[in-house]
Amino acid sequence: MPEQLDLNLLRVFDALLREGSVTAAAERLHLSIPATSRALGRLRRAMADPILVRAGRGMAPTPFALRTAPRVRSLLDEASALISADREITVGELERTFTIRINDGVAATLAATAVEAVAAAAPGVTLRFVAEGNESTEALRDGSVDLDIGAGEPAAPDLRTAELYRERLVGIVRADSPLGRHRRPTLAQLCRYPHVSASRRGRARGPLDEILEAEGLRRHVAAVVPTSAVAALLVASSPYVGLVPQRLAEQYGETLGIRWFPLAADLPVVEVRLSWHVRLDADPAHRWLRDTIREALKA
Repeated sequence: MPEQLDLNLLRVFDALLREGSVTAAAERLHLSIPATSRALGRLRRAMADPILVRAGRGMAPTPFALRTAPRVRSLLDEASALISADREITVGELERTFTIRINDGVAATLAATAVEAVAAAAPGVTLRFVAEGNESTEALRDGSVDLDIGAGEPAAPDLRTAELYRERLVGIVRADSPLGRHRRPTLAQLCRYPHVSASRRGRARGPLDEILEAEGLRRHVAAVVPTSAVAALLVASSPYVGLVPQRLAEQYGETLGIRWFPLAADLPVVEVRLSWHVRLDADPAHRWLRDTIREALKA
């Protein structure tokens, strides 16, 4: 008869994949090393896969284990939510890692605020920030991402969203740039300087270019960088003009030696939203995290 899987075995599987070793998994689960080793043997028989294999001095997960890990984590989250949906949690004793997928422009200003607020209330909680990839909703469904923070509103019916704040782009220049002396430079003045474009997809054009063309103007994009943070660093050491989220410019402008100004163009306002899967809606720990991030931003 094939080995049967139960919730305890799935917890061992999750710990093994997170830690990458039997010893570390045993410590995480407060089990003995022999007990954890026996559980790994049961997992291997039940799943017909080695799960972890030797790789030099350590161990590496098999392709099957990597594919299966998000689904197992999702099942454990659902089980936790089912058990604790109507129970209060002791935030100060909470030990959990939350994976947050976040837009770079948002991460530069929100990550520190979120970490500080969470650590103050729950020192046992770890926030694991990962960069945006293709923004696939599958990562929220399979549990590999707990929370998504970025622009836009997912249309999938099994996702929940909440607006965090609204953001607008502003212009930035080095503090000694002549353009920085103007409180609100005209579009023509903006086009006299080379620009740096922040685009994860490598695009040099954006909404500003359409507005410029309607006015018979054109800007020269001298560089395209993948993130707003890199754009700000480049502007700080060059004569370029950059477009970055206002919060980023306000928070780091003085430190980097840059000035920011509103644009003489009606660019779209960006809604920055929290997104999560419906299965985590009632999970008290996840709900606490969402509320904590929202309250930290208000403060």
